[in-house]
Amino acid sequence: MTARSNDGSADLSQLRKGVLELAVLALLRRRPHYGGELAEALADSEGLAASAGTLYPLLTRLRTAGWVDTSWQESPSGPPRKYYTLTRAGRQQLARLERSWATLVRSVDELLEER
Repeated sequence: MTARSNDGSADLSQLRKGVLELAVLALLRRRPHYGGELAEALADSEGLAASAGTLYPLLTRLRTAGWVDTSWQESPSGPPRKYYTLTRAGRQQLARLERSWATLVRSVDELLEER
């Protein structure tokens, strides 16, 4: 049996892992981002903060799957940054994930409703 903290943080961490791909693809639909921007945007959404050790392997998996492209762009302050852009296949994957998410949320909400 796994120990759980009383504040629910371990539970939230497990739930969050399953939705980070969806969240990252949704952010990239808006515009290209570099890794640090993605980390900041996720941190701004309660419960979605991701460490570099979580985010960058995810971005590599998304790139390998063909769902994001990368390009280097000069930075106004510091070295060039690697930007991530959603591909056509990434948009299709995001649409699939959105449909699955809506179904999942509806099902869980039904189970959580008091009857």
